[in-house]
Amino acid sequence: MARITLDHLAHAYKADPRTAEDYALKEINHVWSQGGAYALLGPSGCGKTTLLNIISGLVRPTRGRVLFDDLDVTDLATEARNIAQVFQFPVVYDTMTVRENLAFPLKNRNVPRDRTARRVEEIAGLLDLTRVLDRKASNLTADMKQKISLGRGLVRPDVAAILFDEPLTVIDPHLKWQLRSTLKEIHRALDITMIYVTHDQTEALTFADKVVVMHDGAVVQTGTPDELFERPAHTFVGHFIGSPGMNILPCRVEGATAIIGSTMIPLRRAYRTLSGGEHIELGIRPEFVQLQPKGAGLPVQVRRIDDIGRARIARVELGGRPLAASVPDGVSIEGSEASLVLHPNHVHIYANGHLVAGETSGGRAA
Repeated sequence: MARITLDHLAHAYKADPRTAEDYALKEINHVWSQGGAYALLGPSGCGKTTLLNIISGLVRPTRGRVLFDDLDVTDLATEARNIAQVFQFPVVYDTMTVRENLAFPLKNRNVPRDRTARRVEEIAGLLDLTRVLDRKASNLTADMKQKISLGRGLVRPDVAAILFDEPLTVIDPHLKWQLRSTLKEIHRALDITMIYVTHDQTEALTFADKVVVMHDGAVVQTGTPDELFERPAHTFVGHFIGSPGMNILPCRVEGATAIIGSTMIPLRRAYRTLSGGEHIELGIRPEFVQLQPKGAGLPVQVRRIDDIGRARIARVELGGRPLAASVPDGVSIEGSEASLVLHPNHVHIYANGHLVAGETSGGRAA
């Protein structure tokens, strides 16, 4: 088990990188605490797997260091780092039984047979593999093989960290929730640092205590699931997390008022003077925007209302800009004219994609 520190870490696949655009992974300074459950979340190509492979030793960074506790492991081979890695597709030995596959990492380390047997039974029970322990892996489905692969990563209790690279890709959708819950239970029981790479926000938010959101090779925010939802530090986080994502609307800001077209929106706090060269936007999640009958709030045009089972989402236009809003139970809209009520505590202002701190009445940032 280890604390993992990324110290001025950056990586480029091209020779002689000179600008930030040359780097697939832009500079990162980050610490993963020992025993934490973390997720690297972002779209394909954002640098998640590159970062994971640097931590595991499969890729050497262009610059910076990786430390396990206080040990610099930047130049250590993968096998010297004492980590377990579970990949997107199953890595199993088809000619072995499930029991032999699970026992293999322990056998290689000369763990006594009785301890190995107990550990294999424990992990098999957690992953619902007990009934197939003595079957050949070659006769099992792809999702069962991936459960074996997960088990091989989890079976060693002494690892510094377990790294998961989109491990549930081949798992049937109805089993994903069960396995995410199982991994969370195992994490609580074993107190091992776990880092989970995924582009699926549901996987990240249900597995991790802290989520690292990546975009275009950079970390744009690290926080708890609640922090990412309630206060996105970047417009990408607001858009990427949530279904539907945050409404992002170009605006002007004058003190404690945001202006979208000719619509004026009061803000909970005043903002500094924003320069003309900055791209200013207002962000608010659909959950905090309510559609109401005409005359009850900001005037909007209703384009359609979607019933998504658990809720109704209205697609409207505010000042000529598209926006999604929640429709409360019991609210009925006649025609295309309606109103919006925005929750002031959940309105955020962004400059060039980054959250801008407002000011309290005393002039302090908030």
